[in-house]
Amino acid sequence: MNIKTNEKVMEAKDVSFFYQEGTKALDAVDFYVGREEFTAMLASNGSGKTTLLKLLVKLLTPQKGEVFLNGRRIRDLTAKEVYQQVGLVLQNPNDQLFAATVTEDVAFGPRNLGLPEAEVNERANEALEYVGARHLAERAIHHLSFGEQKRVSLAGVLAMHPAILVLDEPTAGLDPAGETKMLHLLNRLNKEHGITIVMATHSVDLLPLFVDRIYVLNEGRVLKEGTPESIFNDHDLVDAAGLRLPHISRLIHELRNLDGIPVNGLPLTIREARTKLVEMISSDVLLEQLSKNH
Repeated sequence: MNIKTNEKVMEAKDVSFFYQEGTKALDAVDFYVGREEFTAMLASNGSGKTTLLKLLVKLLTPQKGEVFLNGRRIRDLTAKEVYQQVGLVLQNPNDQLFAATVTEDVAFGPRNLGLPEAEVNERANEALEYVGARHLAERAIHHLSFGEQKRVSLAGVLAMHPAILVLDEPTAGLDPAGETKMLHLLNRLNKEHGITIVMATHSVDLLPLFVDRIYVLNEGRVLKEGTPESIFNDHDLVDAAGLRLPHISRLIHELRNLDGIPVNGLPLTIREARTKLVEMISSDVLLEQLSKNH
């Protein structure tokens, strides 16, 4: 995927953060997001990614370095100025949902802005439509499944019309089908509505399909930043960060290293793997190598 723009809408420069008990969560981190990009922070638990997200939306303030939002120091902005531009979706929907019904919860933000009731209702209905939850409008929050809670939490943020969407582990706790639906939804918001997406995750299998750039974090530091191809082709990096390759990439990697199949590059998606294998079959390279192994 191509990086869309050099215009930085969010940026952290040389940021460090220590918690009161002395834990160093971030150490001299540089990070930026271009306008209308889909950017992922990829890391295992305890890497500092959630802390960095909180710094980007001014829930925390770094002890060292600066965070910028659309070129302005975020410490100089009010919370209202930040949240007029940025929507935050927390990992646990129970930390975000509080109203009795779905509609009441999604409408809370726009209503709190003092918008006319007609516009409040329009925004709530529109946001629920975006996330495929319009049929849940009158449902009680406590009657929602976990996946439905995730989507309603996202709808409540979308009703505020953010230009930037920041999500902490949006696929955590979802089954494979729910994970796929969530990432397709975020991709549609990015591609069709121009919303800049910043997502922290430890899930690797679907990232190559959607994201423009990946930051790999480990123990509070950025190990590498780049395209999905550059990240997952760096096997030492993946191991050092305590991560793994996408399943399809791992299969091709083992065919190449254990079975001697001469695959050039490392496909990241099923389509890429299929293309490479079909090319090899058509040239008899794959069949020749398999016959040697057996």
